[in-house]
Amino acid sequence: MFQDQRPFYFVTFNTAARRHLLAQDDILRTFLEFARRGYDEQGVAVGRFVIMPDHVHLFVVLPENGIPLARWMKALKRALGAVLQKRGEAPPYWQEGFFDHVLRSGESYSAKWEYVRLNPERAGLCARSEDWPLQGEIVPIRF
Repeated sequence: MFQDQRPFYFVTFNTAARRHLLAQDDILRTFLEFARRGYDEQGVAVGRFVIMPDHVHLFVVLPENGIPLARWMKALKRALGAVLQKRGEAPPYWQEGFFDHVLRSGESYSAKWEYVRLNPERAGLCARSEDWPLQGEIVPIRF
């Protein structure tokens, strides 16, 4: 669907001090709402993702002349932080910055997704990665 659009990023961001704040339904709901709204309003396509207790992995395609990744990430962290604040969690919520890697080939995407997909299983959070409820694909992104 987005094979000709760039840039296509693999992104990871962490909670401050790697606190286990994220593996909750309210975070998943907010993440899904944010991503769907971003697609409808700004053309930002979040593909596959996995939400872990202390970090998030996601794949995202940004329109070439649209919102910069840093600004989009700041808005995402703000939206998720509002959930944490409402829940009564004490700040800070986020490790400064985020990790991003521009994907340049389908093989790179496949390799990164395999790593991400197996993350909950490797962490002992589920017996099979397919059983982890905090993962999915919002917009199919084909490289």
